[in-house]
Amino acid sequence: MYRVRGRRAAAGAAILAAALTLGACGSRTDQTPTAPAAADTSGSTVKVGLLNSLSGTMAISEVTVKNSLMLAVDEINAAGGVLGKKIEPISEDGASDWPTFAEKSQKLISQDHVAAVFGCWTSASRKAVKPVYEKNQALLFYPVQYEGLEQSPYIYYTGATTNQQIVPALDYLKAQGKTSLYLVGSDYVFPRTANKIIKAYAAANGMKVLGEDYAPLGSTEFSTITNKVKAAGASAVFNTLNGDSNVAFFKEYKSAGLTADKMPVLSVSIAEEEVKSIGTQYLADQLTAWNYYQTTPGAANEKFVKAYKAKYGADKPTSDPMEAAYVSVYLWKAMVEKAGSFEVAKVKAASAGGGITFDAPEGKVTVDGPTQHVYKTARIGKIGSDGLITEVWNSGEPVKPDPFLKGYSWAGSLT
Repeated sequence: MYRVRGRRAAAGAAILAAALTLGACGSRTDQTPTAPAAADTSGSTVKVGLLNSLSGTMAISEVTVKNSLMLAVDEINAAGGVLGKKIEPISEDGASDWPTFAEKSQKLISQDHVAAVFGCWTSASRKAVKPVYEKNQALLFYPVQYEGLEQSPYIYYTGATTNQQIVPALDYLKAQGKTSLYLVGSDYVFPRTANKIIKAYAAANGMKVLGEDYAPLGSTEFSTITNKVKAAGASAVFNTLNGDSNVAFFKEYKSAGLTADKMPVLSVSIAEEEVKSIGTQYLADQLTAWNYYQTTPGAANEKFVKAYKAKYGADKPTSDPMEAAYVSVYLWKAMVEKAGSFEVAKVKAASAGGGITFDAPEGKVTVDGPTQHVYKTARIGKIGSDGLITEVWNSGEPVKPDPFLKGYSWAGSLT
């Protein structure tokens, strides 16, 4: 289990507390900027940062994201690079520790002079680094679904925001006749803010929330929670656990006699890589909400899956965060080439002007200039005994990002 000690623990607690406050109210954090970050383009290469947890409780999810970033870098370099320069990746380990993410971000910006950074997973890590990128006027590409209620001029969000994942998941459960929910999550900003949104949705849509429990990130003790879930008798469980806590939760869930047919679990942070780690015997027929699956049809995905397996092994699955990370490098490339420059201000102006698209494995994606989020197709999937996730519903077309849920009357009090 991941732990922090001493002053690092105190710093982590302070950052997490601040993140929880920001996530709950949806505030935008304004930072007094320093001089803009400047990429070193003096040589034949341009550096980019890869910032992922390669150790600790989140490594189960983040190592493969780094792999997919490297795949994109290798492909782009093989095709000639960006503006005539090969990409030189500088990889740093966030170590599942939010102060470390902030420290490594500053190092990549001020010492390595990277043109952009690709990484972070948890919202706590993103909240911890957000002031660093805003102060330095540097770019972060964040590849994971999150709780919304945020927008930063220096972050591009290539994973789903709330109306592209959580709201469609709730709509799906409602359409399936699920009238009550039990909420289980890790104790940090994403699950707590997501559950505020879920409770607001439920109140407006005739659904009841019968219970809400949190476990520390990295926790492996779930007997008490699963017993409470079982006693509540909800129609479904909405799961916002992250990292290797999911392994312990689903094992305990099955031990308690709870199954997908009796009380399905819909998860928003379990993808193909986690399925493999947890074990299909514990997950078969459970539900997930994402924007991409390895089984998503299309030539672009066939190419992506084939390339990933060729590089990392035939038994290695692809997943939504991996795909969103892979796509983020190509979107940055498109912005730079449209701008004709690696300068942050010019890259941002190029994206703000619209027209930044990519034929991604998930389908065509487009950067929304005003929010710096991405149009994405919402998908609900069912986990199979083969470890793959098969789509059972999709939104039919890419959904315009609405990070502050302005289009939902029931969400007014959240923002």
